[in-house]
Amino acid sequence: MKKVSVVSLGCSKNLVDSEQMLGLIDGRFELVENEADADIMIVNTCAFIESAKQESIDCILALAEEKKSDKNKKLIVTGCMAQRYKDEILREMPEVDAVVGVNDYDKIADIIDGLENNNNIAICGCEYMEADSLPRIRTTPNYTAFLKIAEGCDNCCTYCVIPSIRGRYRSRREEDIVSEAEKMAADGVRELIVIAQDTTRYGMDLYGEYTLPRLLKKLCKIDGIEWIRLHYCYPELVTDELIDTVASEPKICNYMDIPIQHCNDEILKKMGRRTNKAQIVSVIEKLREKIPDVVIRTSLIAGFPGESEEQLDELEQFIRDMKFDRLGVFAYSQEEGTPAAALGGQLDEQTKTDRQEQLMFAQLDVSEELCQNKIGTVQRVLTEGYDSFVKMYYGRTYADSVEVDGKVFFTAAQPPEIGGFADVLINDSDEYDLFGEASGS
Repeated sequence: MKKVSVVSLGCSKNLVDSEQMLGLIDGRFELVENEADADIMIVNTCAFIESAKQESIDCILALAEEKKSDKNKKLIVTGCMAQRYKDEILREMPEVDAVVGVNDYDKIADIIDGLENNNNIAICGCEYMEADSLPRIRTTPNYTAFLKIAEGCDNCCTYCVIPSIRGRYRSRREEDIVSEAEKMAADGVRELIVIAQDTTRYGMDLYGEYTLPRLLKKLCKIDGIEWIRLHYCYPELVTDELIDTVASEPKICNYMDIPIQHCNDEILKKMGRRTNKAQIVSVIEKLREKIPDVVIRTSLIAGFPGESEEQLDELEQFIRDMKFDRLGVFAYSQEEGTPAAALGGQLDEQTKTDRQEQLMFAQLDVSEELCQNKIGTVQRVLTEGYDSFVKMYYGRTYADSVEVDGKVFFTAAQPPEIGGFADVLINDSDEYDLFGEASGS
């Protein structure tokens, strides 16, 4: 039986694809974690921005090195970079034996078998794959899982390549999503992280209306699920109905990831965004009014073409005024084939990096203040493990999503259950993390 390893790069949506590939491979082949032990090495790539492409290239080259010690090893490149650059990969990376696009990974097991007699296989079709029937092996901790509710994107922001790679927005059927969530709950999952390129657009293509609130209410009825977390909610579609649903359903975390990208109206228009500064402020104020303890995560782009010093300063002040609980900043990446790539006023890489750092320093001040405000409070923490370096347990509150947010480090008189919840009294903090002791310690 051939041994197969899979490396997953990029976002959580890509991770779900990798988990489905693992499900398809399992049984026909032996899954191994170490690439050195594998006969077939698969890397599921990302091509969202330049840094992601470079990470993908570096990973491919590192795996190619493994082939030098064993000429019989095979290397398969899948995912967004494969879909976008299949010809370039096969032409410039002769170590790659097969390239498989985002709509064809359901054929991965047959492709592995086909490598016995063929190299330079390229399967990157445009027909959309039906993924609901595919098996899946989750790689996240057993208590947490990503639940992808749609594929593709219709927003067509001028800087983004996702629609050209992943295609139009396609919602999954409610019954299929709920069925998958029920199986996860039966397997011990306690936290569902709801994802799509734009979760708020869910349902329009299938049902003629935005039905995310209806879907969330169905997910809330599943026994065993304790936290439901929302990512990638576009501000123009954060409706009163959605806000009321989050406010009224105890299982839905008072946490919302709302990518806004900028606050200046001129830049937002150039970005092809469907909102403006006043609307963004209105949505955030409404959320905070109806859900007083709501945690808002957002993402911004620094150094968009034509961004002036004044517009940058406006964005920095916006960060300080709005006091986002969680914030990430990306330096603008000029992606070929996008409308933004043809705009005048392109900034050099150092300027973009400097602006990214300027905005993150502003957020550092905000985050430190918000963390200090938690001292003296008791937080419910989902325990994830023990850190032998600091000699403390650690986990996340409702305010912290997987990998992208901070952690709570705490002591405990008795070892807490990994994947269970602990009440932790916060007694210290730094810029992003909290520290405390579990009740009874």
